[in-house]
Amino acid sequence: MTRSIALVGMPGSGKSTVGKVLARRLGLPFTDSDHVLEQRMGCPIRTYFEQQGEERFRDLEQAVIAELSMSKGVLATGGGAVLREANRQQLHAHAYVIYLRSSPDQVFQRVRNDRKRPLLQVDDPLARLKALHAQRDPLYRETAHFTVETGRPSLQTLVNMIVMQLELSGEAGVMT
Repeated sequence: MTRSIALVGMPGSGKSTVGKVLARRLGLPFTDSDHVLEQRMGCPIRTYFEQQGEERFRDLEQAVIAELSMSKGVLATGGGAVLREANRQQLHAHAYVIYLRSSPDQVFQRVRNDRKRPLLQVDDPLARLKALHAQRDPLYRETAHFTVETGRPSLQTLVNMIVMQLELSGEAGVMT
């Protein structure tokens, strides 16, 4: 493994779930940038968003992404990490980036009852997901080295697809 593996995608696309299984499979450490941010902020992201605003949150997120992308392992990024050009460049240059692509409808089915996601606490979360997807999909594609559609495959199949892609790309040099 020559560099870290970073997972990008919409909130609820499975970055943390896939990341944990992938890390276990590859014998690498797993890190979730949102968990690191919450530890450093001392509060949930939703609370920080409400008190400090999105811009201050994105500043902290940028610093954490820069730090974590330099470590060997599997990194699950926050859904909005690609909004900043600096994050997109950092991730693309220092990690093998995989876009877990999910449709807004698929994401809605997964997160419709999750009250921890600040950007989805609106009257019409599906419409919000569609707008976020329209805005972010091109940014995820720009950042990623590879895209995996998350709609149909099982978790194990997704991980197998990612491992095969890592092997094909030469990123899996030290994997057994």
